[in-house]
Amino acid sequence: MPKPVVAIVGRPNVGKSTLFNRLTGARVAIVEDTPGVTRDRLYRDAEWRGRQFTLVDTGGIAARPDDPLVAQVRRQAEQALAEADVILFVVDTRTGLTADDEEVAELLRRSGRPVILVANKVEDFSDPSLTHEFYRLGLGDPLPVSAIHGLNVGDLLDRVVDLLPAAPVEEEGTALKVAVVGRPNVGKSSIVNRLLGEERLIVSDLPGTTRDAIDTYIRQGEREYILIDTAGMRRKSRIADPTEHYSVLRALKAVERADVVLVVLDGTEGVTEQDKKIAGYGHEQGKASIIIVNKWDLVPRDDKTMARYEEMIRQELSFMSYAPILFISALTGQRVARILPALDAVGAEASRRVATGTLNSIVREAVMLTPPPAVKGQAVKIFYATQVKVKPPTFIFFCNRPEDVHFSYQRYLENQLRQAFGFEGTPLRLLFRHSKGQ
Repeated sequence: MPKPVVAIVGRPNVGKSTLFNRLTGARVAIVEDTPGVTRDRLYRDAEWRGRQFTLVDTGGIAARPDDPLVAQVRRQAEQALAEADVILFVVDTRTGLTADDEEVAELLRRSGRPVILVANKVEDFSDPSLTHEFYRLGLGDPLPVSAIHGLNVGDLLDRVVDLLPAAPVEEEGTALKVAVVGRPNVGKSSIVNRLLGEERLIVSDLPGTTRDAIDTYIRQGEREYILIDTAGMRRKSRIADPTEHYSVLRALKAVERADVVLVVLDGTEGVTEQDKKIAGYGHEQGKASIIIVNKWDLVPRDDKTMARYEEMIRQELSFMSYAPILFISALTGQRVARILPALDAVGAEASRRVATGTLNSIVREAVMLTPPPAVKGQAVKIFYATQVKVKPPTFIFFCNRPEDVHFSYQRYLENQLRQAFGFEGTPLRLLFRHSKGQ
């Protein structure tokens, strides 16, 4: 399910970015920059008390509408407010209440979103006079913090989690949710329209036509699908319109709630660095994936072109060698009919469960044929394995020295599982835990 969004807003130089970094670094769990937007470090996933959410850092809002740059930053902040489930309004106790603070407060009151008033740069938490004047903003009790020293950040995160919307119940529907992702103008909407058999979505040669993630229901026989057409994700350096930042965020959230991701490439351009980032997001989220090479009708080819192209894709997207590749043309309809059966196949593989007895039979044979390398003269012994979840299939291997299982041996075990059970189209998660044996 998509994560809730927490936006950090305020006037310039109140310490928003410092707070952003402190909040995302205040937990023990791993903090990741969201792929595709890492250069501007605007979005980052965070977790507190078991709740995951996405933090959005915005530019400072100033009351100078005649300044084009200020107007653009303000527009970006307003987009963040539109996306946010909770807003952190940061003020500066050193400079005190300003006209810009009052301008931001008015904007927040109109947003209708839950707001936490964060009084930053507090050094003496016993002095209530440092925050008293901010009550005039009419946004409740100011919460004193020191972002730079990390003081009271835990209390702030507690209040954030308390205000987050209730965690959604996992959908029980039988429809397979499919996110269609890729760079602008690679033909995502055209592919969806071909699958629908009608012009349900707007298709344009102008990149960036699709601003929102659009859900479209489709049924074929007894099978049901929800196709999620998303905005094109382009490099940060090419995002001139602040609205596009939030189109990217919606696209990334669409991937989170999908069962299968269709990664659409432009056959006339090959695999770009941005294609790698987009494909990598689904992979990191553990999503089953299919690589779609569109515009194949425009590629000059002979009887070996497809094989050469597939080899190139496997090299460029080596981290997802499990994903099947389809060469299609949304314009002519060439091979589009193969997409839905491929979705069924990889969706089933992502949900595959392996009986513990059968799994351990394969693992014992693999270990017997190629034992794990010893480390500093100490033998690594794998005692048994079990599958603990699906989507993606996740396996725990119990052994005496889990920290010494080299990544190359982990890859060997993954290959053995794929050889025995298939799992085409889905990543696998292999975890290693300590056990004293049987």
